[in-house]
Amino acid sequence: MKGKFHTLYVGIFLLVGILSIIILIVNGLSYYPLPIEERVFSNLHSSLKPSGAIGHGIGIIGTLMMIIGVASYMIRKRMRRMFDWGYLKYWLEFHIFMCTVGPILVLFHTAFKFGGIVAVSFWSMVVVVLSGVVGRFIYIQIPRTIQGKEIGINELNETELVLTEQLQFEYNLNKEIIESISSSTQPLKYINMSLSMSMFTVIKEIFTFNSFLKHLKSELKKQGITDHNKHHKIIHITKQKMILSRRIGMLRTMQKLFRYWHIFHLPFAFSMFIIMLIHVGVTIAFGYRWLF
Repeated sequence: MKGKFHTLYVGIFLLVGILSIIILIVNGLSYYPLPIEERVFSNLHSSLKPSGAIGHGIGIIGTLMMIIGVASYMIRKRMRRMFDWGYLKYWLEFHIFMCTVGPILVLFHTAFKFGGIVAVSFWSMVVVVLSGVVGRFIYIQIPRTIQGKEIGINELNETELVLTEQLQFEYNLNKEIIESISSSTQPLKYINMSLSMSMFTVIKEIFTFNSFLKHLKSELKKQGITDHNKHHKIIHITKQKMILSRRIGMLRTMQKLFRYWHIFHLPFAFSMFIIMLIHVGVTIAFGYRWLF
């Protein structure tokens, strides 16, 4: 999937998700804020209540989205015969879209009223979604090939060395600039960070990286490098080197955190789906139907 098509692919997910939420909010703006005892007097109650045409429908769609999102990603990840069916990265993005919009639809299906065993499923779903955000952060900190396979520490160190040599020999940067870049890209300073400290560091470095890159641009001008194309490539390689050094330093921590994340994430996901299936079974047993 080329760059522009990938941007379109992700853009469609964002557009569909945002539009879905806006439509649901606008459609139920006069209904959902009402106290429970007053909703029965609303003209929208028959359609937006959990068993209503719209409420029931978005519940079914949201449930199917979560099932499809989880099942498709798990099958693609584990079945060898599907390894050539697109890059794992794009399947993960599909999984994130389905398992983000799906729970939002289920939330509107409940009409923001839930209790009993269904409440357990709902709050499990909330935990799964929130932990999924954390899992996504951890996942992208672990360098991978485009097929989704983890890259080893030796290969990462080799790549980092290649970037340094490229800056030094291909672009003939002077010793002061090389030392300045090297001092800003020390993997050792990231070792043994906690998850919260890692997240804080990544956010903080959005600003520190930009500050350093501005300084680097002025140093390049002083060295007489004014060619725009060359200038752009040096900045791009430096950014890669900065991110790579951080990921090298955090690799062991992130791999360990990712294992712990699975231990935390999966039980809530299983309980959510089990109670969801019980809820669907009870609904059908009591004769609730949608449009058929």
